[in-house]
Amino acid sequence: MFRTGFLILLTLFAPAWAMARHVDVIRLTGVIGPVSVRHIAAGIARAETEGAECLVIVMDTPGGLLESTQMIIKDILAANTPVVVYVAPSGAGAGSAGVFITIAAHVAAMAPGTNIGAAHPVGLQGSIPDSTMSAKVENFSASYIRSIAEKRGRNADWAERAVRESVAITDREALNLKVVDLVTVTLDSLMIAVDSLKVEVREGIRTLHTRNAEIREHEMEWHYSLLNTLSNPNIAYLLMMLGFYGLIYEIINPGAIFPGVVGGICIIVGLFSLQTLPINYAGLMLILLGIGLFVAETHVASHGALAVGGIIATFLGSMMLIDSPLPFLRISLSVIVPIVLATAGFFVVAVGYGVKAQKRVAVTGAEGLVGASGTALSEINPIGKALIRGEHWSAHSKEPIESGTSLVVERVEGLTVHVRRQTPSEES
Repeated sequence: MFRTGFLILLTLFAPAWAMARHVDVIRLTGVIGPVSVRHIAAGIARAETEGAECLVIVMDTPGGLLESTQMIIKDILAANTPVVVYVAPSGAGAGSAGVFITIAAHVAAMAPGTNIGAAHPVGLQGSIPDSTMSAKVENFSASYIRSIAEKRGRNADWAERAVRESVAITDREALNLKVVDLVTVTLDSLMIAVDSLKVEVREGIRTLHTRNAEIREHEMEWHYSLLNTLSNPNIAYLLMMLGFYGLIYEIINPGAIFPGVVGGICIIVGLFSLQTLPINYAGLMLILLGIGLFVAETHVASHGALAVGGIIATFLGSMMLIDSPLPFLRISLSVIVPIVLATAGFFVVAVGYGVKAQKRVAVTGAEGLVGASGTALSEINPIGKALIRGEHWSAHSKEPIESGTSLVVERVEGLTVHVRRQTPSEES
């Protein structure tokens, strides 16, 4: 009787269980870096906690940093929830680091009109000029991707060629060469195709039940999205230069406060962004030298020589700042040229005027009275009254000055002006 009741309940609630099945979907686009690592780790953790059938990573990337890629692969290999990498939409690609991630997935799929390949490694410091070290990194990467491909039962020979020879292939070629498992048009068709597929996860074999499962797409969390935007080389470069503007303007014009605060924030955020990129410190030093030359131009009469030197140093430093052979990790020339010219204009015009204003003789207040001419309203011996710029002042003189005599202010102490006779040359 009990068994019959249990079977009835099981039959009644089975559709509800089926409807409760869900698949998590996240997207990985752009350059792969430290933010990508956090985004995927968070996606895997959420999928495991909420009991998702699988985590689908919809990917379109030109590549990224080898170190970040290794961390992502470790998370995928250690996941207890199957990870499906889907290179999509049409026109997308899995280049460089994207090849490693696709090969490491429990299930690898591509949309029609996509491509995969060109997996030559790029380290955290970008290009590696030393040929011996370059060979070591290449050999390590080739053996690394081969071991992953063999673990997943994929074409290890092609994977190694993707690293050593930077070969790239289309979705159909990838399917024929057993680089990927499936080519599907949409995410829904992918869910139908992988249904009932058995995959090996951390705790053993797991069967996917993805047909009619709810698809829950999770956007990148706002703080990860912000950090990802800031990791763009052009954004990082702009923030750094704006930070230099603000701090130097604050130093030259103490008390402005706002430029200094904004400059400090931009410098810190810019340096955070640059730490995720392959920085060439010689380029950074050239930029600092260029800014120093611009500052010197505002104080030294070099007839533009220092400013020209500053432009050259800043331009070369900007070109060298990101040390990578990959174009998506370098600063765009269309960003560098306007920024260098704007920097020159900022220091030569704006900061230059600020320095000149500081050197200008005061014309208001007590300091503005020094050197001003006036007339003695009474005999000053040593104290008397004087008319200075239409105002009556208590005057003091070391020598007697008759009433009506022209005089000159030497200094001001409180409400008393110290004066002397005006010479004939000064009167003219």
